[in-house]
Order: sequence, then C-alpha cells, then structure tokens
Amino acid sequence: MIRIGIRPSILAQRQAEEIIQMYKIQKYKIIKYKTAGDFDKKTPLSEVPDGSDFFTDTIERALLDGEIDIAVHSAKDLPGKIPDGLEIVALTQGINPYDAFVSRKNIFLEKLQRDSKVGVCSMRRKKQLANYNPYIKITDVRGNINERLQLLDNGIVDGLILAAAALMRLGLENRLTQFLPLEVFAPHPMQGRLAVESCSDNHRVREIFCEKSQVNQTL
Repeated sequence: MIRIGIRPSILAQRQAEEIIQMYKIQKYKIIKYKTAGDFDKKTPLSEVPDGSDFFTDTIERALLDGEIDIAVHSAKDLPGKIPDGLEIVALTQGINPYDAFVSRKNIFLEKLQRDSKVGVCSMRRKKQLANYNPYIKITDVRGNINERLQLLDNGIVDGLILAAAALMRLGLENRLTQFLPLEVFAPHPMQGRLAVESCSDNHRVREIFCEKSQVNQTL
C-alpha cells in the first residue's frame, strides 16, 4: 500500500491519478492535506516569497512524520529548498507548457477593450501582462481553477490567465480561448510537470520510482 499525500482539490486528485497510472501503482490510499496556501486564499501569490513552501508545507511534514509514503505536487509549487530528509524521486515531462487565456465571450487577449479586467495569480504573469498591454486592469485572483472560472462566469473579471495543463487535466479544454505566445508569456520552467516527493530513506518508494521509471529526472 502506497499512501499518497495531495492538496484537497480536483486538480490535485487528477495529478495523483496520473502518477498512479503512469507508475502502475496497484494498491494506494490518497490522503488530502490543506497547505498554507489552501488556508490563506486572500494573500495574492505575487506577495508570497519565491521558493516558499506555501503549497507544500503540511504535506512535507506528513512525509517526515511517516503519515504518507509519497507526495504528488505540481512541480512549480516545489519550495526552493527541499527539506532535509526528503527528495524528489520523479519529475514528469510536462503535458503542456503554455499559459492560456480564458475569456467570457471567447475574445482573444489582444482584442479586449481598454480597462478590461484580467485575473492573474502570480507576479510573473502580472509583469508579463502589464508589459503586453498597460491599459488592461490586472486583478489578483486566488482559489482553485474552478473557483477562478466562477469569478469569470460571474463577471468579476473579463478574462483569466491560467496554466493550459491545468485546464487539460480537468477536462476543461473547451474553456480555453487561446494559448499565449511563449515569447511574450514565458511560463514557469516547471509548468505542467508533476513532482513526486518522498523520504530519502524510503527504499520501497525508490524501487518504484527511481529504478522502474522511464520519465523521472533530477531537478
């Protein structure tokens, strides 16, 4: 039995299922943990220090306390320094590196009217959007993908910039208005990739992920 720690979202569940299928894990139990980022949905991510454990803290503690055998993370959420005693045992290839634009009326980003509100959730995207069009009103948004899409559907924002991979994993490709050009909206280098984290001394896990894997890579 492999105990898998994840965040309490549909996307995290889909990511865990992807790892389970990829590594042919037969017996498993998924355990959900709220992280600091799940408890605090008001602080803009642009104010969260780079490399923090905002979305991994409680899950990594569960690993160290022996409550779970592995954690499945969005690779871009990994802290800048992996805690002592833990290691990344697998890093998948990304399914799609692009940022995507989603709009209520399926209008492309470049066609939005002046003062249209576009929701983003990172400093990177804020800077890129401001450079692309200084006349768009940039709005900080938080929450899971469905919660952010609800802000769009309720007219709080006119558009959203999201990771294309997240929409794909949730089966929401129909909401995607356009892929944003990489030369303008350079994505996070780990976008779309999944990371599997475990205790360094968990030899059973290492056999599954380090020796049998054809896709795992080192950070």
